[in-house]
Amino acid sequence: MNTHHTDLVLLHGWGMNSAVWAGLPQGLQQRLTPHPIDLPGHAGTSFDADHCQLVDWADRCLAQAPEQALWLGWSLGGLVALQAALLAPKRVRALILITTTPRFVQAVDWRAAMAEETLAQFQQGLLDDPAGTLDRFLALQVRGSDAARATLRKLRAELAQQPAPIPGALTAGLDILREDDLRGPLPDIDRPSLWLFGQRDTLIPAGVAERIGLLMPNAQIQIIAGAAHAPFLSHADVVANEINAFLDRIAL
Repeated sequence: MNTHHTDLVLLHGWGMNSAVWAGLPQGLQQRLTPHPIDLPGHAGTSFDADHCQLVDWADRCLAQAPEQALWLGWSLGGLVALQAALLAPKRVRALILITTTPRFVQAVDWRAAMAEETLAQFQQGLLDDPAGTLDRFLALQVRGSDAARATLRKLRAELAQQPAPIPGALTAGLDILREDDLRGPLPDIDRPSLWLFGQRDTLIPAGVAERIGLLMPNAQIQIIAGAAHAPFLSHADVVANEINAFLDRIAL
């Protein structure tokens, strides 16, 4: 095993913050140097309503990232990581995408995705009850997982360590999830990539794995049995083993 330390950018998902990476398995920390980055408007970071497109968020993360690094993105963070790889491919050594997708909402030719009505409900919920909406979203992320209750407790405890995201950032994140579609440029990303999906994920159906295989034939793809939307929390050892095997294959 190559024990040389590689910089690792960590990007969290919608409504979350970098505290979710506190439980990064020790086996990964022994060979990777983590650089968690909070998305704009999350965990007390600043938010610019005039620069809230996907490309803006990717630019901002690139400005905070090491010159060269492995990028790991979870959910919305994975979409930002993909955009960063398109903007600055020489700075992204490889990609690890956890329960993410190049298009989050359903289309006629993309059924393995979230119904647009689901996002609309979150949008309305943010107006009516921001705190309650975020808590319901947390519950949705672990639904169906083998360790749903324990994972939900862990998520709540870790997120509470940082300030809540501001409403404008949450709305901007939902807009990105609804509007952005990276299926077209996805084959142009020539970085090594590992895609991890949860078998019981109700937000990003595991069926998207087959479509990723068509768009990126060289990608490494694994479905984590018994996991939902946060397998790095509910099945940390399995995820760590998959990442370590990927790092071995690409000699990082």
